Amino acid sequence: MRKLKSMGKIVKDLRYTIYSPLDGQPCADHDRASGEGVIPQEYTLIKMEVVPPFPAKFGFLEGKKVYLAAATLRPETMYGQTNAWVLPDGKYGAFEINESEVFILTERAARNLAYQRLSRVPEKATCLVELTGHDLIGLPLRSPLSFNEVIYCLPMLSVLTDKGTGIVTSVPSDSPDDFMALQDLKSKAPFRAKFGIKDEWVLPFEVIPIISHPEFGDKSAEKICTDMKIKSQNEREKLDAAKKVIYKGGFYEGTMIAGEHSGLRVQDAKTLICTKLLETNQAVVYSEPEKKVMSRSGDECVVALTDQWYLTYGESTWRKAAEECLREMNLYSDETRHGFEHTLSWLNQWACSRSFGLGTRIPWDEEFLVESLSDSTIYMAYYTVCHLLQKGELFGSDTSSVKPQELTDEIWDYLFLSGPEPESSIPSSLLQKMKREFEYWYPVDLRVSGKDLIRNHLTFCIYNHTAIFPKRHWPRGFRCNGHIMLNSEKMSKSTGNFRTLKQAIEEFSADATRFSLADAGDGMDDANFMFQTANSAILKLTKERAWMEEVLGAESSLRVGPGSTYADRVFANEMNYAIKTTEKNYGDYMFREALKTGFHDLQAAKDDYQFSCWSSGMNRDLLWRFMDVQTRLIAPICPHYSEYVWKKLLKKEGFVIKAGWPESENPDLILHMATRYLRKSIVNFRKLLVKQTSGGSKKNKPTQRKPTIGLIYVNEQYDGWRKECLNILINKFDVQNRKFAPDQDILQAIQQTAFAQEANFNQTQNLCMPFLKDKKDEVMTLGVQALDLRLPFGETEVLQENLEFVRRKLGLEHVEILSASDPDSVAKAGRHRSLLKQTPPSPGSPTSIFLTKEGM
Repeated sequence: MRKLKSMGKIVKDLRYTIYSPLDGQPCADHDRASGEGVIPQEYTLIKMEVVPPFPAKFGFLEGKKVYLAAATLRPETMYGQTNAWVLPDGKYGAFEINESEVFILTERAARNLAYQRLSRVPEKATCLVELTGHDLIGLPLRSPLSFNEVIYCLPMLSVLTDKGTGIVTSVPSDSPDDFMALQDLKSKAPFRAKFGIKDEWVLPFEVIPIISHPEFGDKSAEKICTDMKIKSQNEREKLDAAKKVIYKGGFYEGTMIAGEHSGLRVQDAKTLICTKLLETNQAVVYSEPEKKVMSRSGDECVVALTDQWYLTYGESTWRKAAEECLREMNLYSDETRHGFEHTLSWLNQWACSRSFGLGTRIPWDEEFLVESLSDSTIYMAYYTVCHLLQKGELFGSDTSSVKPQELTDEIWDYLFLSGPEPESSIPSSLLQKMKREFEYWYPVDLRVSGKDLIRNHLTFCIYNHTAIFPKRHWPRGFRCNGHIMLNSEKMSKSTGNFRTLKQAIEEFSADATRFSLADAGDGMDDANFMFQTANSAILKLTKERAWMEEVLGAESSLRVGPGSTYADRVFANEMNYAIKTTEKNYGDYMFREALKTGFHDLQAAKDDYQFSCWSSGMNRDLLWRFMDVQTRLIAPICPHYSEYVWKKLLKKEGFVIKAGWPESENPDLILHMATRYLRKSIVNFRKLLVKQTSGGSKKNKPTQRKPTIGLIYVNEQYDGWRKECLNILINKFDVQNRKFAPDQDILQAIQQTAFAQEANFNQTQNLCMPFLKDKKDEVMTLGVQALDLRLPFGETEVLQENLEFVRRKLGLEHVEILSASDPDSVAKAGRHRSLLKQTPPSPGSPTSIFLTKEGM
């Protein structure tokens, strides 16, 4: 903190901060029971003056300035006001702001204002009279910038009283909500009568054009409501969709056509208009939490204007350094990177002080403590030397001879920042040893933490490292994870949906618990620990152990010698592939993927191999290798099971955890693709078999005979839209840099093709993008040959070589592999030829027709 202060990165200032009135201090993220990450939302509070004489209910306020205070994010639209809106049954009050001014708004908004120095009694909202929306309907108002000299307060049923002030300005030219609510009142006399609304409060007021919208003109709300056929203010979904379109286009691309800034872009005019309203005291700044925030003390937080110490996060030079650090870091997922980039885009000055609680006193201002998130960003540096200061004793009961007060800033500069060795009572040998330890361990290669800390603690860690340490000591990697659920529900003691680690181990065993934890999820999604998965793990591991015992006991019946069959080659290749991919998955901390590639996929390869070798028998050496590889790959997840297999079944020396990663040749990726193709094809053939055998009317089903013959049709060359997509990918691929052009460029090229001209944009995108993604991924694995019009392997050859395997998997008597482009082969389908048109084959997706002998 002293370092950051000396660099000018900590300042004292008045700022809007999420604040707990009960605690009497700012409520930082870790002090919140809910609302973590929520920041202040700033509004312009428009002072809509109530025109005297006042109604009887608050006639005693005569002589004071009484305003309906309306919160808006769009002060530049105030020229178009036709009325104000209130919720008829909403609860409001008249609150003293100062000696002469009274604001009418909700109690919640008044409470926020009281902590922003806008209340006669500081930090206390003083209500002079309680009101409802009905009491406000019909009030005549003079509103800043409005072209109408007097407007009236009217009812709107969708006004929110838990956001803003409960008072809303109406600008029907640019707000679909306002336009439809005003039209409802204009066109429905019974609606006006229900609330006692006089015609002169509504009927004379027309839409006032104030902004030229690039797509919807100068009465954009009316135009979009007409286009979307919105009939009433109650069509919430349509109105919300219309509002998004109008607000975005109007603000970023609109032009002012009213007021003194006519001709300016809306986004440029907004600041000028807001500044003028504030300077002329026609408006005030108002802030509230973006969403509801509850402190851990059970208090609903407000936004307060507080005078305290702030870290100047967001300052341009500092932010650039943080962004540079982030670019070089390994974050293990795009989602994590986007989270950090988003946080850096909005994170601004951060209140780093608090009035009480646990923590360290701010060295230069002992009235305050250092806020906990601000105080915990570079402590990893201390980890590198703490064992020398605490003798490895966690609780500090046995320490070195170094006293805390001896660890001056000069000492830390020497240890962490290559400063000169200072004069010190600490032995020089110990200082040098500490410095060597720090230099050895730093920078942080990997920090593992929860996704909720991206928006504060972890981003602070990046900021503070870039400020204090040289670039070579900036952090290199963060791995962020989600939270954990239990059986698809949030863990909660109150509902009983929880397990302690001890309970889980007793119920499922240590290895089944670890298996289920690994399977629970990777990345930033919340992990889901399933009891079903843990129970299934017990069965799978037990079944695998029994299989190994059976194989070991039947060694004499196994085929010996080098693997020579297609099935042998595939099995050996799948083991090589599993070794390489599982090693990468463990290295990326993707434990679910490691479990998939190192256990589930390997088990499937073993099962297929066993099924394929029904006539020739399995190869002994391949099975022995499989048992060795499988045991090593699963050892990090299921160590107890693996050690048992390693010693008791495989009779190996030592421990599996010390055996090292299995060696392997580089897998044949084309053979692996062919294997995946065969598995996927068989799954699809089964689906078609079920579909075709269950077709027809119900009365015919009982007599329907089971097919015994399968005709598999292959089309080995891409044509149609797929061919055009591949040609575009070839043209958009930079071979030298192994990079594709941006998706937008590729999609633009596709839009120019003949087939795209016949379909709409969404149809084209939905059709092409999944295919393009798969092909781009294949290019990164196989190279540019993945863009050939044929697959890297011969489909007919693969199916023909595994014909018996396919036949047995489908339970048929006879299977033929046929070309979809050969008329004679197509003729074999007979009256079933129409099925080929329903599911036409394409490269990688053969189709099949199933017949009985009588149907041939």
